[in-house]
Amino acid sequence: MTHFVRVVDGKVKDVWDTPPAEGVGNNGWRNAVEIHATLVPNRQAYTAHRFDLNTDPVQIIWDSYDITVEDRKGGMLADIKNEFQQVVLEQTRLQLSDNPVEQLDVSAIETARQTMLSKLAAVNAATTHDELDALL
Repeated sequence: MTHFVRVVDGKVKDVWDTPPAEGVGNNGWRNAVEIHATLVPNRQAYTAHRFDLNTDPVQIIWDSYDITVEDRKGGMLADIKNEFQQVVLEQTRLQLSDNPVEQLDVSAIETARQTMLSKLAAVNAATTHDELDALL
């Protein structure tokens, strides 16, 4: 995608994805392109972008950083807990429903709880990205 940046006093003041009314080359407007680092899925993420104003077009550069196993585990643990919470919320909704056909299923909650506990233990025991990948 083409971008346009306005550079004033050597600093980027605006970034647009539509051409400026003044036109490129006027009032500091320049063409720009995004440069993305290639990410390893689940193991890397993008940093905040930076600009290389010494190129034409200006480069909007997205570097990467490595995600630690511990950070990744934190996200996975939160997802697992959220899955369980969704089951509990749905069963609570059924319990509170005025529709006599809808009924709380306590066994569904217990099954979800046991599944959650098993998944949490597996994630907590993992020490490498490969072990976490195997759990997906």
